[in-house]
Amino acid sequence: MLGGRGVSERARPAAGARAMGATEPDLYRDTWVRYLGYANEVGESFRSLVPVSVVWASYGVATAYVTADAIDKGRRAAMAHTQDPTQATRVGVAVVDTFVWQSLASVAIPGITINRLCAASLALLGALTRWPLPLRRWTTTALGLAAIPLIITPIDRSVDFLMDSSLRKLYGTPGQPPAPH
Repeated sequence: MLGGRGVSERARPAAGARAMGATEPDLYRDTWVRYLGYANEVGESFRSLVPVSVVWASYGVATAYVTADAIDKGRRAAMAHTQDPTQATRVGVAVVDTFVWQSLASVAIPGITINRLCAASLALLGALTRWPLPLRRWTTTALGLAAIPLIITPIDRSVDFLMDSSLRKLYGTPGQPPAPH
């Protein structure tokens, strides 16, 4: 699954990067590095078992991934458009598009989703079972981890729709249809 997008489109290139048609492998989409974008979801899944500092560290890892991907897409756009007089604009669009998309689809929305799912499951298990607290916590963690693959595609598609309906309209290329997803 590392060769393509597989289950996730988590490491989707920015509009500027898609348009350049690079054949060079994308470190943030085609290798194990893309799994760093899931760090905060794993951290949220383990929230009931680990110190909060570990959860915040997982957000640091995911945010570093998002930032590195945005910088990479800007670098790729700069290399692809070296003779283009609007190069700075294209680079800016690639960086902003990637950073906003990744921030929403890789960090904010999945983090909130897993956090609320785990909090609700822990509360429900406490109210509906007589299981000991350690078992409830491990069950909550397992539910959070199991939910990660299920939430990826709906979140990615929702963020695509949100960005296509808003931010991407601001910097779309005149006279050209939007890039396919």
